This record gives sequence, C-alpha cells and structure tokens, in this order.
Amino acid sequence: MEKRIRKQFTKELENIKKRILALGALVEERVQMAIKAIDTNDSDLAQQIIKTDYEIDEAEVELEEECLKVLALHQPMAIDLRFIIAAIKINAELERIGDQAVNIAERVGVTAKREQLDFYFDYSLMGEKAQAMLKMSLDALIQLDYDLAFKVVMMDDEVDKIKSEAYDKIKKAMGENPDKIGYLINLFLISRHLERLGDHATNIAEQVVYLVEGEIIRHAPYPQD
Repeated sequence: MEKRIRKQFTKELENIKKRILALGALVEERVQMAIKAIDTNDSDLAQQIIKTDYEIDEAEVELEEECLKVLALHQPMAIDLRFIIAAIKINAELERIGDQAVNIAERVGVTAKREQLDFYFDYSLMGEKAQAMLKMSLDALIQLDYDLAFKVVMMDDEVDKIKSEAYDKIKKAMGENPDKIGYLINLFLISRHLERLGDHATNIAEQVVYLVEGEIIRHAPYPQD
C-alpha cells in the first residue's frame, strides 16, 4: 500500500515538472514574439500576444491547483516539499512574465499607430539579455544547476543598466520633442517591462537555488566581481 502511494506521488511530481516545462515553453514563445514586435513595430503580432494571454493564465491556474492538491493529499517533506513550494512560486513568476509580454505588446500597439520620430532606442541588446535570462533560468530548473541559476541572478544588473540608459536618452528626446511626449513615454515603458521581465527570470533562478541548496538568497548581498 505504502509503495503504491509513493509511486502515485512520484507520478504526480513528474506531472508537475512537465506542466512547469510546458508553461515555460509557452512563456518563452510569447517573450520571443514580444521582442520581435518591438524590433518590427508590428501591431498585428502585438495583438496576437494580447489575444492569446488567456492560455498562460489558464495553465498557471491549473498548475497551482495541481500543486495544492499534491500538498493536501501527500503532505510531502524535505526535498519534495521544497520542490512543490518552488514550483508554486516559479509558476507565478512565469505567469507574470507572460503579463510583461502583454504589456510590451500593448505599448507596441500604441507606438505602431503614432507618427515615428528620428529618435529610436535600440532594444535589441536588452531584449536579448532578458530572453537569455529566462532561458537560462528554465535550463537551470531542468538541470537543477546552481551555478547557472546564480549566473542569471548576476545578469540582472546588466538589464537594469540598459533601462537606465534608455531613461536618460528618452528623457533627453522628450526635451527636444515636447509634442511627442506620449510616444516617448510608451518607448520608455517598453524598457521598464523588459527590465521587469528580467526581474521575474531572476526570481525563478533564486527559486532554483532554494530548490537545490535550501538557501533563500532573495535580498541577499551578492558578491561583486
């Protein structure tokens, strides 16, 4: 009897892992689409992201319900409990990343309809770094790789720095183009959403560290190079 219960429990844990990876793949796809929409100023692509956001929301709710069911039925201990706690938190972070992709899409939907300026901030590097952070955090989860997870945490400052550069350049452009403030604010908000996307990827990486080591590094002072 006990052996059968453990077998069922193991099967349910594997199902949770599969659901996380499926949701992660879906979120990665949306982020790729959002970054492409920025590069191409494609309002149709932006609308596609917005209209399909419900898929991520539904998957997030289903995964949370599955985690809570396993907690209630099996009352896991030690590493299994850490895994389920991490899964619930990672699930929420993935849903928030999906929201950031939608936020970016909404900004692109606005800028695509406005008269373009000669000024343009190149978001390609920022998008590339944020996207890499998400992929690395998910890879760290799959491989239970502490070192890879910590690399994601250390990359967060790089994305923050680019956001600050965007702010400075866009602020200057606002002074030179006071009649285009609305357009420029939307450009700045894109940088803010990309920065938040990186924050959520960092949060996932921190959960991987917790899962592997049982160590909570949120708010910890990270070592400097």
